[in-house]
Amino acid sequence: MTKTATPVGVSKGQCLCGKVGFEIDTPARWAWHDHSAASRRAHGAAYATYVGSWRKRFRITKGQTNISRYQDKATSTTRSFCTHCGSPLFYERPRSPHMVNIPRALLTGRTGRQPLYHIAIEELQEWAYTGEPLGPLKGFPGVVWQRSKKKKPIEHEGMF
Repeated sequence: MTKTATPVGVSKGQCLCGKVGFEIDTPARWAWHDHSAASRRAHGAAYATYVGSWRKRFRITKGQTNISRYQDKATSTTRSFCTHCGSPLFYERPRSPHMVNIPRALLTGRTGRQPLYHIAIEELQEWAYTGEPLGPLKGFPGVVWQRSKKKKPIEHEGMF
């Protein structure tokens, strides 16, 4: 039997338009970054960061009728979306029937877990930001950019 931490708080979340609301007891079970193609496509982003909650510690508080579900027959997974704004809401897998996975960005409060794990890291895209130093872009307040690397001069051995 798996021992679960005693809930110490609640983290609330919602979709983009606010028609669907939910909450989880914290601390969450775990958190991770998912680099898989399925999550990239479902979120339209380089990767998705999820928080996993025990199903018994997860509640939909608003807008149950605004939730649509997509079942991927190939993987037997289910993804839920807001029918009004299209926000990805929940991700469920048959191998973890007691868990609900929630995009971390939808939760407004602390979850008690940091995303320490990476799933499908071998699928990390070469265009994804991985922490390179950034600098301000002159003339565009609030915009930063990755400066191009200076090219090293070509050394010619044995010329002249």
